Amino acid sequence: MDNVQFGLDTFGDVTVDLDGQRVHDAVAIRQVVEQAVLADQVGVDFFGVGEHHRDDFAVSAPELVLAAIAARTERIRLGTAVTVLSSDDPVRVYEKFATLDALSNGRAEIIAGRGSFTESFPLFGYDLAQYEVLFEEKLDLLVQLLDEGEVSWTGTTRAPLIHQSVYPKTESGRIRTWVGVGGSPESVVRAARHALPLTLAIIGGAPERFAPYVNLFHRAVAQFGHDPLPVAVHSPGFIAATDQEAADLYYPHHKVMADRIGAERGWPPTNRARFDAELVDGALHLGSPETVARKIAHTVRTLGVQRFDLKYSAGTLPHEHLMTAIELYGREVIPRVRELLAEKTPAESARED
Repeated sequence: MDNVQFGLDTFGDVTVDLDGQRVHDAVAIRQVVEQAVLADQVGVDFFGVGEHHRDDFAVSAPELVLAAIAARTERIRLGTAVTVLSSDDPVRVYEKFATLDALSNGRAEIIAGRGSFTESFPLFGYDLAQYEVLFEEKLDLLVQLLDEGEVSWTGTTRAPLIHQSVYPKTESGRIRTWVGVGGSPESVVRAARHALPLTLAIIGGAPERFAPYVNLFHRAVAQFGHDPLPVAVHSPGFIAATDQEAADLYYPHHKVMADRIGAERGWPPTNRARFDAELVDGALHLGSPETVARKIAHTVRTLGVQRFDLKYSAGTLPHEHLMTAIELYGREVIPRVRELLAEKTPAESARED
């Protein structure tokens, strides 16, 4: 597994400072830029910024934040986590990312999805009753735009395009675009049908539970007659010097975030026992560099993915702790994961004997 890449994702959470005071949204946005610059410096492959339209996340225009990051970085690939395509216009999405691609010398990526929140629908005048058709039609149009030729398209969710071209064109001829899914078979098959790589959000439960989705994707890609396509995983996590320090720093801020979202969705408050269980057998990749490296290696091996993106921000968790986590991820975790993936598993060794 020599070609696995490792990324970082953030939603631009509005943090608190070390005295526990909420920082201004503008400060939170500047912090995201600083975090991305550090990620580039320590060798992270990809940096993803989410799109939200609510007061606990500062980034509503990720393309602008990514453009600022592009100007201060050299090699790291830059994308969204995710672009909420259902409430955006595919033409504008293409134009913004083609511009980002130019500014970054070809490092732009789109991860298109429906998002886990619905605030953007009423904000931009979309009807939630059209939840499915909005994404299906807009993804279909975006896929045509990615070919960078003349487009003729007709649907029910926006005005048609008749032999129209969209600018600027990219130097490579295409923006790398993924489909982000939360685990529905229909979404997995949709990505395969459009010949787009899959980003699988695993935010709860053991990675083994998601192997059927990866297998379904690869089968569907083959059945649609496409060449093999990569799969990425997005999962939460955090790194500190020791397992205990990581858990103690992360949990209070995680609880604030989880309980707020849970209250909106009718879920019970979280607790430390549930949190600790997720550390052992779930999606949370948290702990010392060695602990996190071993868990990431297990996830990558179990699912056979080509990229692992760690969602490192967690609610109000202070910027200073996030910077430490990024440093450890790039300098210690990623090299250690590569070592672990290069080792033969017991099953592989047994087959050779």
